[in-house]
Amino acid sequence: MTTLFLSHPSSFDHDTGPGHPERPDRIRVIDQIFEHERFQMLHRALAPGNDRTAILRVHPAHYIDEIEAAAPSEGRVHLDPDTILSPGSWQAIVHGVGGATAAVNEVMRGDAKNAFVATRPPGHHAERALPMGFCVFNNAAIAARHAQAVHGAERVAIVDFDVHHGNGTQEIFWSDPSVLYASTHQMPLFPGTGSIDQRGEHDNIVNAPLSAGADGSIFREAMETAILPRVTAFQPDLIVISAGFDAHRLDPLANLNLVEADFAWVTTRLMEIAERCAKGRIVSILEGGYDLEGLARSAAAHVLTLMGASKS
Repeated sequence: MTTLFLSHPSSFDHDTGPGHPERPDRIRVIDQIFEHERFQMLHRALAPGNDRTAILRVHPAHYIDEIEAAAPSEGRVHLDPDTILSPGSWQAIVHGVGGATAAVNEVMRGDAKNAFVATRPPGHHAERALPMGFCVFNNAAIAARHAQAVHGAERVAIVDFDVHHGNGTQEIFWSDPSVLYASTHQMPLFPGTGSIDQRGEHDNIVNAPLSAGADGSIFREAMETAILPRVTAFQPDLIVISAGFDAHRLDPLANLNLVEADFAWVTTRLMEIAERCAKGRIVSILEGGYDLEGLARSAAAHVLTLMGASKS
């Protein structure tokens, strides 16, 4: 089995405007680096359009309708100061959902060992009925619910190493013991959630906040002590990764100091857990990462590790 890479050109049509950090070039640099011969064994596919049923497992119908109606026929509209829709946004959003669910299908059926979905906008700040932080629909949450509803997964672990806390994912699964949400992130930082004492109604939320300036050794310690043991004990049937690469030392929106080897390392550790309890099944979904060089190099390290071509 191979690693599956899902993307869609509609990501380029989500126009956030000049100077916005969540921009089409994020996907371009990933596409470019994946053209290297090191990725010749990577299986590539276009993310399909959305299945509304999949979105409805996470977001209410009125919210979906409001987002679709808000997408303009020209120009741009602000859902909040940071979250923007343009004429191409709706198609980008629904192909992001489709990529997440298609990745789950392939991995849960055993047609792919694991998968990486690179679409935009990201998703982990989106709550049930609230867009924020560049995010509209929560693709990681949709992936988890799809695995449960369609493929019979009893337990899904979502591991989020984006530099910003995934408040949306936490809110969606706060009272659901069948989903473990575990996050490392810089704190204090947007969105202001993610303290250690935020644990969910069933102790199914694990937050490991990191201070500004933390480097890979501190990140790895947090993973080793707080996150990975909890994921192992949870015995998930699938691991979903919210793969944000904005904890990289070059990123302009935060102040952590991770490098590519740190992302390869955590990918390896999650693969080891997945092999033991989830038949190796991992679906990784792109979240943040706003320095293009740091993003490209980190995504490359992450996917090479998923492919088994790089160990750390």
